[in-house]
Amino acid sequence: MNAGPLAGLTVVEVGGFIAGPFAGQLLGDYGARVIKIEPPAGDPMRHWGVQQEGKSLWWPAIARNKESVVLDFKEETDRATAADVFSAADIVVENFAPGRLTAWGLDYATIAPRNPGLIMVHISGFGQDGPRANDRGFGSVAEAMGGLRALLGYPDRPPVRAGISLGDQVAALFAVSGALAALTERHRTGRGQEVDVALYESVFALSESLIPDYAIGGVTRTRTGSTLTGVAPSNVYPTRDGVEILIAANSDSLFHRLCLAMARSDLDEDPRFATHQARGDNAAELDGIIANWTAGLDARTVELLLDKHEIPRGRIYTPADILADEQYRARSMVTEVAAPGYPQPIPMPNIVPRFGRSPAEIRSGGPELGAHTDSVRREFST
Repeated sequence: MNAGPLAGLTVVEVGGFIAGPFAGQLLGDYGARVIKIEPPAGDPMRHWGVQQEGKSLWWPAIARNKESVVLDFKEETDRATAADVFSAADIVVENFAPGRLTAWGLDYATIAPRNPGLIMVHISGFGQDGPRANDRGFGSVAEAMGGLRALLGYPDRPPVRAGISLGDQVAALFAVSGALAALTERHRTGRGQEVDVALYESVFALSESLIPDYAIGGVTRTRTGSTLTGVAPSNVYPTRDGVEILIAANSDSLFHRLCLAMARSDLDEDPRFATHQARGDNAAELDGIIANWTAGLDARTVELLLDKHEIPRGRIYTPADILADEQYRARSMVTEVAAPGYPQPIPMPNIVPRFGRSPAEIRSGGPELGAHTDSVRREFST
């Protein structure tokens, strides 16, 4: 038996790359049985990123807690097998282009009469309808069209991207929350439904007040480097020993305590910094004052002073910092998982969030291609 709050549920994941597989990873993390259907060539994620002996070091994490079944949807018998598996599932997560499942006879309208409780989650670039529904869309395109890229970087340079596949992973999070919302509704009605997740809409949903700022306030928010306009102090500051520390003291009470930590009570009374609005208007000057203070001290001294005055802070972490951090270790946030075909356990992020009464677990690393094809065929054949 699987552990976790979704134990007893069966999820089928079809598609590839990041958004659908990350949604499948999360559902598997929470205890669902996840049957991953791959084409004969396998999910491209098996070979993405840094590799060890030709195998992706990302694969054991994004495919953990999954069974691998190889089906070729060009073949009628394999489409029939997929229909049988869909008909026994609680949730299907797919990220093909809209219309592909219909062409294969695996769409919701075809499967739902056999499985009225089925929840089918679609993840696509632009959603299942609209003038661009059939256009291809990656997470990077979603970040551009969702308004995010316009806000990343410095105003005198082209937009930059985050160093992770943010658009895809945000869409996966909405896919999981949508699936769980539909599951809750199914408990009341006994009926499943379709859940439509568009990558660009998932990014746009994070845009906070971007639209009313423009439409009503007449302000077009743009790239502001390492700061957020009107919010200060909240920036990264250097220390004498070369460490960079992010300090967030942008409320009145936090700024008052920062002044105490710096032994600069005069700043608290300075009209340039005495209010939230004033600090935002004079952020660059304030950042310079704080940077001069931190640059004269070792990082640990700065941290102790900030902690004494209860001011949020954190170093800019590299992977080495994460692996050495006592908070990460105390909560076992980095875990090592054995995966078939890999000569050593693979370190990866542990499950988020934690569940107090029904703890989840990582039961297995990413499977070998087709490792469960025969057993799943036998189990679900009609």
